[in-house]
Amino acid sequence: MIWWDLFGKNVEKADFVEAFILKNQRPTPSIRSIDQLEFTVFDTETTGLSIKEDYILSFGGVKIRNTAIQIETVLELYPNSSRSGETTASIHGLIQRENQIPIRDFAEQSLEYFGNSILVAHHIGFDAEMMQKACKPFGLERLPNPMMDTMNLAIRLELGPHADRSQVHPEEYGLDALCHRYQIQTEDRHTAAGDAFLTAQLLLKLLKIATAKGIKNFGQLIR
Repeated sequence: MIWWDLFGKNVEKADFVEAFILKNQRPTPSIRSIDQLEFTVFDTETTGLSIKEDYILSFGGVKIRNTAIQIETVLELYPNSSRSGETTASIHGLIQRENQIPIRDFAEQSLEYFGNSILVAHHIGFDAEMMQKACKPFGLERLPNPMMDTMNLAIRLELGPHADRSQVHPEEYGLDALCHRYQIQTEDRHTAAGDAFLTAQLLLKLLKIATAKGIKNFGQLIR
């Protein structure tokens, strides 16, 4: 078993964490073409926007393979939380949740779902930090997967790789604004599974533009 230090204590990595890390030890070849890549698009709804103080209420994900959304892979999970979602209920509507599962089960199922795929989310930094927080008690220090942010990809493709971010208006690159710009219907907005599906649709639109701009493989896409 592998050990690491968490809050001054030795914490043993759970078997499912070790298996997850092992699966991610082999890097994705930079020359692998975009149509051969597997993406896991995910979203979390949380009790608030503080990584330190808040918790995940729901998780939604869907996979993209062969540049197509795989509907049969949709996953929704509702981990137990020590806080309610009352402060953010006006956004996601989650106060009373059914089918809640222990946080250990949530960590195990979500990491198995991620596998060694490329993780994608809109504003992925926050979602990744919340996932790492949920999995940390079981020995996961950080998610080792390659990650992509659809907001950053949209800015790169629309404004160029050297765009001055100080001149970018954030509201123009929110998920709602981008879905409107790329003619994606937003009927199921602000649920984790709904937002993951919208983000997956957005990603496919952006990948098509990327390919037209000469971005053909993993190395070019992820840089």
